[in-house]
Amino acid sequence: MNVKIVFSPTGGTAKVADILTKNWNGVECIDLTKADKDFSECQFNSDDRALIAMPSYGGLAPEVAIERFKKISGNGAKCTIVCVYGNRAYEDTLVQMEDVAKECGFDVIAAVAAVAEHSIMHQYAAGRPDADDEKQLETFAEQISVKEGTVTSVPGNRPYKKGGGAGLVPKVTADCVKCGLCAESCPVKAIDQHSFKADSKSCISCMRCVSQCPHNARKVSGVMVGIVGLALKKACSLRKENELYL
Repeated sequence: MNVKIVFSPTGGTAKVADILTKNWNGVECIDLTKADKDFSECQFNSDDRALIAMPSYGGLAPEVAIERFKKISGNGAKCTIVCVYGNRAYEDTLVQMEDVAKECGFDVIAAVAAVAEHSIMHQYAAGRPDADDEKQLETFAEQISVKEGTVTSVPGNRPYKKGGGAGLVPKVTADCVKCGLCAESCPVKAIDQHSFKADSKSCISCMRCVSQCPHNARKVSGVMVGIVGLALKKACSLRKENELYL
């Protein structure tokens, strides 16, 4: 069994996962953004192969993605862990994913850090993964396909850095037609199904509601986006390359 386990609210992480598994046969997908799914039903065995892909939010994997992934039983299945970040830094994301994958019973044979367009500051890593990324990730996939044994080392720190709270919470605008798509698709059910306002304590700033709204009726504060964009400019302006650890 070949399986992708993916948390990808806005699609960037899914694009990377799709490239890395393009030559796999009969790939199934476990979508960790599904709030109502019972992930404890997902059971692997030692003959299976998995790719586990999550975005990096402030240098860590999203807590909700980790908690859902912890319910899956690896039972010795070989896996590749993949963190996807918006060209700033992934910090402790990979080592965190490695620890959790091992805890779940997976044999981690490889790790990838890949860049995709920033989910909030779209000017950073715009259009990535691009054609050059695709070629590089395809090469990574070939190397992983012949890899034997556990990954030797993964960058990051233990203990991990402290995670931050939600930064930018999208607001509903007058363009809203109350279709309900945002509330239905929110990975953490943070959006009220009547007012369509997001609960700032529950929101993880994943921007799924913004990316999926067909009427562009969900926005984050332009002032705050400008401030954060300037703060990230130095760290995000130079192109960072994808990395493979075997």
